[in-house]
Amino acid sequence: MPDLATLALFAAAALALCATPGPDMLLIASRSISQGRASGFATLAGIQAGTYCHALAAALGLSQLFLIVPLAYDIVRYAGAAYLLYLAWQAFRSTGTALTPTAGLQRYSIRVVFWQGLLTNLLNPKMALFVLALFPQFVDPNAGSVALQIMLLATVLNLIGIVVNGAVILTASGLGRAFSGRTLWRRAPQFLLGTVFTGLAVKLAFDDRR
Repeated sequence: MPDLATLALFAAAALALCATPGPDMLLIASRSISQGRASGFATLAGIQAGTYCHALAAALGLSQLFLIVPLAYDIVRYAGAAYLLYLAWQAFRSTGTALTPTAGLQRYSIRVVFWQGLLTNLLNPKMALFVLALFPQFVDPNAGSVALQIMLLATVLNLIGIVVNGAVILTASGLGRAFSGRTLWRRAPQFLLGTVFTGLAVKLAFDDRR
């Protein structure tokens, strides 16, 4: 297993990563604003489950498929973009908000929100390449099972993510409640969520690996 010095160095890198605003944090925040803290934590749980899946794939060598077969990378990338556009369309077409429901609003269950977070993470091949690039830097083949070391690093990353994104969820859900009391802003969370999904889809579709 990695020694304490290695884990501390990785934890510092993970903290810097988690504290830097990015697509995952934006998705978690927008979901928290639109549907409350429970949905925010469910989205976070889905994303972190996806992190474990990417870590496991890296441990088994599957992530290298994206490096060896560019077509596989593009297929996953465009599938992810299409899925995010579908979620954006659902958000934009909703009327009202999850905090002030109307008959036209589709309020997602915690289970559905979890799966949306998981699929969004899994269909982002950049996450697989990120794990493949970062984690091996902190793995010592002479310190035991490489697969177990990688999963341990994924756990450290997720624990730090809970702390950082937990604060984001609590803050964003509070903003969502504030929006719900203002007629002018009642649809703002839905538009924000739809915009986030659209932005992530465009970024995923047009960004290459370089």
